[in-house]
Amino acid sequence: MARSAAAKAASGRVSPPLPPNPAPTQPIPGAVSTSSKVKTKGASKRPNDYTSEGVSDNDVFLLPGSDYQLLLGITFLAAAVRLFRIYQPTSVVFDEVHFGGFASKYIKGKFFMDVHPPLAKLMITLFGYLAGFDGSFDFKEIGKDYIEPGVPYVAMRLFPAICGILLAPTMFLTLKAAGCRTFIAALGAGLIIFENGLLTQARLILLDSPLMITTAFTALAFTSFTNQQELGPSRAFSPSWWFWLVMTGLGLGMTVSIKWVGLFTIAWVGGLTLVQLWVLWGDYKNVTISTFSKHFLARAFCLIVIPLTFYMAMFGIHFLCLVNPGEGDGFMSSEFQSTLNSKGMQDVPADVLMGSKVSIRHVNTQGGYLHSHPLMYPTGSKQQQITLYPHKDDNNLWFLENQTQPLGADGLPINGTNAWNNIEETPYIKNGAIIRIYHVPTHRRLHSHDVRAPVTEAEWQNEVSAYGYEGFDGDANDFFRVEIVKKKSKSGVAQERLRTIDTKFRLVHVMTGCVLFSHKVKLPAWASEQQEVTCARGGTLPNSLWYIESNEHAKLGPDAEKVNYANPGFLGKFWELQKVMWKTNAGLVESHAWDSRPESWPILRRGINFWGKNHRQIYLIGNPIVWWSATAAVVIYVLFKGIAVLRWQRNFNDYADPVFKRFDYEIGTSVLGWALHYFPFYLMQRQLFLHHYFPALYFSVIAFCQIFDFVVARISALGLKKNPLIGKAGALLFLVLSIAAFTLLSPLAYGNTWTKAECKRVKLFNTWDWDCNNFLDSYEAYDQLANSPAAASPTSTSKPSVNVQAPAPAENPVAAGEQAKAPAVEQPKEKVSGAPVADDQRVIHTEERVEYRDQDGNLLDIEQVKALEGKVEFKTRYETRTRIIDAAGNEVFVGAEEGSPVPVAPPHPDVEGVDRETPKRLIPDEAIPAAEKSVEGEKEAEAKVPKPASESKENTAKEEL
Repeated sequence: MARSAAAKAASGRVSPPLPPNPAPTQPIPGAVSTSSKVKTKGASKRPNDYTSEGVSDNDVFLLPGSDYQLLLGITFLAAAVRLFRIYQPTSVVFDEVHFGGFASKYIKGKFFMDVHPPLAKLMITLFGYLAGFDGSFDFKEIGKDYIEPGVPYVAMRLFPAICGILLAPTMFLTLKAAGCRTFIAALGAGLIIFENGLLTQARLILLDSPLMITTAFTALAFTSFTNQQELGPSRAFSPSWWFWLVMTGLGLGMTVSIKWVGLFTIAWVGGLTLVQLWVLWGDYKNVTISTFSKHFLARAFCLIVIPLTFYMAMFGIHFLCLVNPGEGDGFMSSEFQSTLNSKGMQDVPADVLMGSKVSIRHVNTQGGYLHSHPLMYPTGSKQQQITLYPHKDDNNLWFLENQTQPLGADGLPINGTNAWNNIEETPYIKNGAIIRIYHVPTHRRLHSHDVRAPVTEAEWQNEVSAYGYEGFDGDANDFFRVEIVKKKSKSGVAQERLRTIDTKFRLVHVMTGCVLFSHKVKLPAWASEQQEVTCARGGTLPNSLWYIESNEHAKLGPDAEKVNYANPGFLGKFWELQKVMWKTNAGLVESHAWDSRPESWPILRRGINFWGKNHRQIYLIGNPIVWWSATAAVVIYVLFKGIAVLRWQRNFNDYADPVFKRFDYEIGTSVLGWALHYFPFYLMQRQLFLHHYFPALYFSVIAFCQIFDFVVARISALGLKKNPLIGKAGALLFLVLSIAAFTLLSPLAYGNTWTKAECKRVKLFNTWDWDCNNFLDSYEAYDQLANSPAAASPTSTSKPSVNVQAPAPAENPVAAGEQAKAPAVEQPKEKVSGAPVADDQRVIHTEERVEYRDQDGNLLDIEQVKALEGKVEFKTRYETRTRIIDAAGNEVFVGAEEGSPVPVAPPHPDVEGVDRETPKRLIPDEAIPAAEKSVEGEKEAEAKVPKPASESKENTAKEEL
């Protein structure tokens, strides 16, 4: 806060005058200054340029040999921890569904849309491709087996694992560059190695481990550059200064090319760069305008041009790999889609005439086609359905007719759909023309009336249908007026009359004044879940705009003027994809079973269930010792800063002490990195998860280690500086505690065997919601399970078996050693899904029971069910379970029931999930899922499940017909 000179004088607290003969003292350790290194009782002389006090050269390339030996040992230890049993689990885990699936699409060249930039996905694909992956495995569901199809999943997991391994030595070097002692840097690396959450992410085909190493590399590079910058003008523009500045820019480019969280890292570097430039600007004695300009341009090139170029280059590779149509091209514009193989179309006539056979496409909602088919609405008028359909199809073809038929030479109307081909001058369709739109395959016209839409039953939206029959003249409700929207149409003729592709227009229903409209609302199964089309009064302009894509007319011969989609080029495709990614990312507002909000992350309130099978579980949870100590470090600095500001306002001269000043700046830099990677998530309404906190956690661990270093080695007043063994012992003790916590929770990271008792012992809070009942009572039980015949079944699951009472001996009187002629069958009474009992088997016992299970198949007790009543929705499912026993009452294992559900973690947030803490709001214009192939008649009425384009070549071929 600014204080006037008068106010300071009035306070009477000015610095005392210097004594005439100040006693010389020892210079500040590590201080570099062009001025005299002499400290007086009253004041200290500061450098006469922008050199920072209390800073030494911490170049990580000039460390002693023992540090490099220690660095190598840290790397080997990190590799042992990260690679231990990386082959388990041998099935798809959590988001491997998506990022493994993207690798399949890259190899097949099928276009997909993801909310994350491509760098990490490209690297995962490269590792899989080099290991022989051909893209045939689709990763379509959690728990799907890797072994039988021979997927090189270990090689694909190896890239995130390598990133996780390198994170530990990067932390060591970053702390050394920040001036920390070697044992403190080793402590920081150890905290990274034994952090359970980082370990879990680094062992799977996920993006967070690559994101973390690039964020850490950027922090290392910028910390090293800052160190060179603070050494003063003598280091400016030196090779080391340039190297670390370029590496910072490269790190920023890599980070933002993996996830947009890298934008927070850019904000951190950018903010501190502005501080550096501000300091340079204030050194008017040593930094001329020319020198300042060089500093500015050097940073602009390295921190803006290099990251942006790298980011765009990754999308260039992305486009080169994805040249074929895929399930993601529906997100993109028609111009974008036309650049994909087999998606381009031949040149079409430019002029649209009365009688043209056209396909009409929606401008918004990813460009679906105006569509109809021979199925009726089950409600409303019960006339023929009108929908928006995303694929090319004969049911998208329409004739454009005048409101009256043309007149022949005899003055009589010429009837028939070919009437406009038989007159001398066929008129253009101009702005304001009133037309009828005739559906070619079903001989019905586009129609609207004062009937509510089938799904959106709002007063301002009317139903749109297809009405009439061949030869029927229709009625006034078939009339639509063409209104060309000039600001959206190409300049010139396209703004005066309909032109293929170039003209954007509205279709206004003459009788009611509503406008043909479509939005991101799917119709039910009776319309194959295609998109709803209505006639809206007051609908938004983007959802009311249409254009003509294909155009045929007998009078438009080969010499007619032709048009086609303009090639958007790389920059056009790049910018469009950025906008689609942004919109899709912002639209991920549906709640998820394992999402969480930012306020719960620093205290490690809950984790994420990744996978569960065979009485094992992978649950993402952090090391509480690491998390809570890192959070405490942030709190300590915030309290320190608050007190320092209050003392500064009271005119205390704390900042004259270089150690005090370095504590504030160095730890403040790390806390700023934590804040910029944490607080922006409070502004997001999308799904958020614990792993979003990892970059902030990394900066808070740095802050913790820096505070530890100041306490034990740099603040003389505490007395620990003279006893380094105390500091080393404290660091060792803290690391041992972290390793102990890591070991206790490691079965959840590795997916190892665990017992119920051990699980319950470490489950400190109810919000740590992994299910201890999922584990067996003893490790011997796992050995018995592994040796049982049921364990050999590929469909066996970890779901607890039904507790069915064994038959009483009186009900099954078989002498000892007597062989039964046929096994007895134990089966519930209700045959909802079971097969009938064979003639040579008999039912000896039945039991009915009601069970409540969560989304992972975990059994809920009565108290848990009561606590959930009114908060969640219970769905009923009937099951029939059969146990076969021999005459002695021993169960005969014949394999798991076919089709039994696999208890796995819930799908990716892009799919579904439930959590009441996530705010919900309606986001318009979300993506249209790929619809089924449109066919005529009864086949179209059948509900079909959409399949990924990568699943089979046959499915892709059908969609492209």
